[in-house]
Amino acid sequence: MRRRELLAAAAASAAPFGISRAAARKLNVLFIAVDDLRPQLGCYGHSQIRSPHLDRLAGEGLRFNRAYCQQAVCAPSRASLLTGARPDTTRVYNLQTPLNTVRPDLISLPHHFKNHGYETVSLGKVYHHADEDPAAWSVPPWNPKGDWVGRGYLEPLSVYSVRQNDAVLRAAYERALKAGQSVQPPQYGRGPAYEAPDVPDGAYPDGKICQKALEELRRLRDRPFFLAVGFHKPHLPFNAPKKYWDLYSPQDIELPARSQWPENMPAVAGSDWGELRAYTGIPSRGPVDETTLRLLIHGYYACVSFLDALVGRLLAELDQLGLRQNTVVALWGDHGWKLGDYGAWCKHTNFELDTRAPLLVSIPGQKNAGAATNALVEFVDIYPTLAEACGLKVPEHCEGLSMLPLLENPARPWKAAAFSQYPRAKLMGYSIRTERWRYTEWIERPGGAVAARELYDHSAEQAPGANLAGLAPYAGAVSELSALLDKGRGWRKVREDTRRLL
Repeated sequence: MRRRELLAAAAASAAPFGISRAAARKLNVLFIAVDDLRPQLGCYGHSQIRSPHLDRLAGEGLRFNRAYCQQAVCAPSRASLLTGARPDTTRVYNLQTPLNTVRPDLISLPHHFKNHGYETVSLGKVYHHADEDPAAWSVPPWNPKGDWVGRGYLEPLSVYSVRQNDAVLRAAYERALKAGQSVQPPQYGRGPAYEAPDVPDGAYPDGKICQKALEELRRLRDRPFFLAVGFHKPHLPFNAPKKYWDLYSPQDIELPARSQWPENMPAVAGSDWGELRAYTGIPSRGPVDETTLRLLIHGYYACVSFLDALVGRLLAELDQLGLRQNTVVALWGDHGWKLGDYGAWCKHTNFELDTRAPLLVSIPGQKNAGAATNALVEFVDIYPTLAEACGLKVPEHCEGLSMLPLLENPARPWKAAAFSQYPRAKLMGYSIRTERWRYTEWIERPGGAVAARELYDHSAEQAPGANLAGLAPYAGAVSELSALLDKGRGWRKVREDTRRLL
């Protein structure tokens, strides 16, 4: 059956991929957002990671091996994904700009479902700001409340030692605590970068988010819903119950293969990972020592397994309520993350490690459940995919493509490239990922002149060791990729070329 005929049949029956008409009501959507999750999971070939429930979800759907966000930082990535539009369209490039303050006209993914009769619910961190898209939700976004302080610590930050340059802030904070005042912890030296107390999952915010999601699934079971569940972990600090730390042995932690930035990398391309340096015990400059390196990676792994357990409870509840047969499940990390790779941490670059993130999609009745695709896909493709899967028309403003053809045939020809970007002062770094290459141009704003170029060969490794852009043997590749990138505008041609393949 041709794709247009398939979609027409799906829209007519609200039952894509051959699901029985007896179960054919509006498909629900369980939309799981995860902060700072890199594709280092069992289902992605990393056997050291304990992620059985995420692996199960991959076995019930399609694993996207090469999915790319449009900007590797929380707010811009989420605004782009949730509108199906790229950062140059949303005009959200930083953490301080809520979507509705610059593009209130863009009908977001949950708003689109709400307009078509769905009850739309936001739990936890979906957008970066809780009030970023208020019209999208049937009820106000919900966030957990508890006794933790700062970013999820179970003890007052005053119990932790701090760097000397935080002493004044810390003293003021401790005085306020003793006086019983409600205060926010300092933004610098905010506490250690990890915590491993022997507590139940519900002691932490993500455990409470999971519990609330279970309650909402029970409440919504008899009506069409779009339930967005946003988990914070494995975002810093790496705080998780001790039982998840105990899944890993410190001596078995795998260290990054490369500890230096690539040779010939322009300075503008890197980052000083200030996000991690804000935590106590982390040097204000220079690398962390090997003991801290292992401990941080250990903490990240523990948080991933904590997250995995929570996702497992959501999937089990879908089964218990008989909802799995008519619920689309989409799970995504908002961007990648460096775990000491290149001697660096966090995100905030155009590198492969930062722009590539996990994406798992399971649609009732889909073909090839448990398969994977190496097609280049982008987070702007998620909006049209979920809309089409549920029989909804894709709004004109969406700048991606529905990935339903890949769920039908994971090996089919697809996009020639994926596009990402990252701002640095008066420069915008536009990056393009093709089958072999990642190519980046740093463009002056205004003016449009190219201030620096990067070219990395990804045919053999995820963290290449040299920028090849200035070397004569690669001049042809640079010229070809520059034309395809077209200063960040080339995605339009790539999209149209892909449409002609369908």
